[in-house]
Amino acid sequence: MAEETDISVRDLLKRFSERSLSPSEYWLALEKHIEAWEPVISALYAYDPDEARRMAAASTARWAKGAPTGPLDGIPVTLKELIATKGQPVPLGTRATELTPALEDAPIAARLREDGAILFAKTTCPDYGMLSSGLSSFHKLTRNPWDPTQNPGGSSAGASAAAAAGYGPLHIGTDIGGSVRLPAGWTGVFGFKPSHGRIPVDPYYVGRCAGPMARTVEDAAYSMATLSRPDWRDGTSLPPNDINWMDLDIDVRGMKIGLMLDAGCGLAVDDEVRDAVAAAARRFEEAGAVVVDVAPVLTREMLDGLDVFWRARFWGDIVGLSEERRQSILPYIHDWAKGGADISGVEAVRGFNQTIEMRKTCGKLFTEVDAVLSPTNPIVSYPAEWASPTNDSQRPFEHICFTVPWNMSEQPASSINCGFSRSGMPIGLQIIGPRFGDMRVLQLSKAFEGWTGGMSVWPKRPSQQATA
Repeated sequence: MAEETDISVRDLLKRFSERSLSPSEYWLALEKHIEAWEPVISALYAYDPDEARRMAAASTARWAKGAPTGPLDGIPVTLKELIATKGQPVPLGTRATELTPALEDAPIAARLREDGAILFAKTTCPDYGMLSSGLSSFHKLTRNPWDPTQNPGGSSAGASAAAAAGYGPLHIGTDIGGSVRLPAGWTGVFGFKPSHGRIPVDPYYVGRCAGPMARTVEDAAYSMATLSRPDWRDGTSLPPNDINWMDLDIDVRGMKIGLMLDAGCGLAVDDEVRDAVAAAARRFEEAGAVVVDVAPVLTREMLDGLDVFWRARFWGDIVGLSEERRQSILPYIHDWAKGGADISGVEAVRGFNQTIEMRKTCGKLFTEVDAVLSPTNPIVSYPAEWASPTNDSQRPFEHICFTVPWNMSEQPASSINCGFSRSGMPIGLQIIGPRFGDMRVLQLSKAFEGWTGGMSVWPKRPSQQATA
């Protein structure tokens, strides 16, 4: 059932301009909505409703004068906790971090402020963003709004939970192996990982991207003009673009689209997931696309190499901490990272080289197809208290096999809801495009949203869940 706060970015701005709704009025309604949900799902960190009211009042005054600051003036937005905001600590999801206020806004926060967005909270993530889970040694356990006994995924756990629960139209996550798309799939929202460098990030790392998470494709697309402005702090930041991010129409007739139902390794795909994604592919066929089965781009050697490289890299990051601080890291992650202590430099480089192999296989596939469809997640859901879908620190990446190759190949990819399991949990369809083909991914996502009515069913409020 729609809430009074379920208003798109475009409609909010229209109503602000017409003065039929003010940013302050919308914020106060949203604040009540958040109060109903937050005790159940624990999606937020550094939530400051008083400051949000102040920012909303300032935006209201600007709109009353007909002088909004920018294209997101008055729009409430959350940022994943890993994205620095000046004056606030960045705990990195772990008790091992010293809580030192950030000296400046990260690129994403800076761009959003410049355009008038109301940054009212950070969203939770697991320790160092290293899990696909809502479990953290620092934050409260974040739960899935569809069923609080289940996991929202991660590492953009709070962002996905906040989006699904309707904490406003726009939430920004980060993604190095699927951390926007995986939780988007498990919570039924739209998540977009653009081409590498399209949205500047700081700190930069191989494969690390940021992207919007929203209930609709259009809301996510609307944010891209703001988020994609270059920033010198990211050396991979792409030049200024003149992309019309709202040009979302596409004719798929004649497009050759690959259907990948086997990731090549990792967890087996649940039958319900496979059936939902196959049904989604038929939607594209019915619209005139040519859908062909394609082989996996990932191998066990590639996934294991990445595991070796990431363990070595992460152990290098934490080995200098005091023993007390290291022991405060979530045990699952500490146990996994400790395996990097005995990895030689040669072994770490060999592991890194597997990211190059991923890039090669992904590039070859896109000489044959215009886009690829796959499951976002191989399984329907898993318990909220688990650190990962395997809950095994020695098998930590078995669930990212459909998502991680596209980080290493720097290609755009999205997750959009394509159905529900018998247990009532959302199922995600991943749509992948060629490098720099960001608009193609958004357009295909919008087309699918149009054919399916957006699968626009949203989680019941906690009071409704209790009486259902």
